[in-house]
Amino acid sequence: MDSRLAAHLEVAGLLRAVNQAGGFACVLQKGEHEAGTILVVCAEKGATRRVFERMPQLDGRRNWTLSRSEDTENTRNFDDYLERRGAQDPELWIIELDIANGERFIGLAEFPG
Repeated sequence: MDSRLAAHLEVAGLLRAVNQAGGFACVLQKGEHEAGTILVVCAEKGATRRVFERMPQLDGRRNWTLSRSEDTENTRNFDDYLERRGAQDPELWIIELDIANGERFIGLAEFPG
């Protein structure tokens, strides 16, 4: 039996926590209800976006890892990356957290950005 929390519940919890903390959180792409992978975009006032996703580790754990940071001089590359990821995996959830130090909501300490 898988002990993972259903994807839709984890997403709902993230959205609620960020909104209650005074930030803005939204679903950019809705994925598979129970077992979809979750990709989190963290931003502050819509700028300096960063993508985090869980990556499998050798010991079986799945840690949140920075996958991509936005180049402020070429934001289209970042948007293209999100579009490609969404097209490659229709079960993928993409959510955006727009709040200072959004990484804290996925269990990461303040991220130097």
